[in-house]
Amino acid sequence: MIKNRKGEIIAENQEQNRILTRLYDTYAGRILLKFLVMPFVSRTAGVFMDSPLSVPYIRKFIEKNNLDTSDYVMNNFRSYNEFFTRHIKQGKRPIDCNAKHLISPCDSKLSVYRINRNSIFKIKDSFYRVSDMTNEFLARRYEGGYCFIYRLAVDDYHRYCYIDDGIKTENVFIQGEFHTVNPIALRHYNIYRRNSREYTVLHTDNFGDVVHIEVGALMVGRICNHHGEYNFSRGEEKGMFQFGGSTIVQLFEKNTVRPDSDILKNTGTGYETVVRYGEKVGKAY
Repeated sequence: MIKNRKGEIIAENQEQNRILTRLYDTYAGRILLKFLVMPFVSRTAGVFMDSPLSVPYIRKFIEKNNLDTSDYVMNNFRSYNEFFTRHIKQGKRPIDCNAKHLISPCDSKLSVYRINRNSIFKIKDSFYRVSDMTNEFLARRYEGGYCFIYRLAVDDYHRYCYIDDGIKTENVFIQGEFHTVNPIALRHYNIYRRNSREYTVLHTDNFGDVVHIEVGALMVGRICNHHGEYNFSRGEEKGMFQFGGSTIVQLFEKNTVRPDSDILKNTGTGYETVVRYGEKVGKAY
């Protein structure tokens, strides 16, 4: 379930949910899923989505999802992936420039959880260990901090930015199976452990050392980060996801951030909160 920042309940794409229910909740669907989540399938889909053969699907997607394209630069796209990774128009995603404000790295549905002493947090009735996402050392280091989970749906803007000024480490890639990040999948799979993912540590000026993790999803073959070791700036584009729905997870150390109260309240009552790229979602501790 989803709410906007005004507290209003938002309906999600129900047709997508019905398809995922058939995949994850039926015997035949789970047999098909074993094939679909293989990395080579996602890579093959990626090749098709990079080709001119995928162009006819752009108009179908816009109409099916009733997508408002007025925020985007709509050029003559040469492939579906060009459309999927389309740029936002200047001024449509203003960056909150208050240095003490924590901003969202992307358009998404956000949940925020405290990391307990066992480094386990709960998402839609399933439990996940921070160590499954990164490693045991980082899991211990982030006890008592917060885990921010940004879930991107297929109709969200799929580029993401840096949340502060600072320096990043090299990216660490972990190969895995590709599962959808839709909550329906969480009933059957620990998707955040099984999925392909990439993480780095952001040494930020105002929020300490932040672990930033991109999680690939069903039919997402590529997490496209622009930089290795790098000096970054608040609001600068960090990378993008190609075709599919995906997730960004950020881990904050104890006493570094205070999440906004409405987001914590929504998470506590089972709602995700709709947030935008560059929007305030918390503040420095």
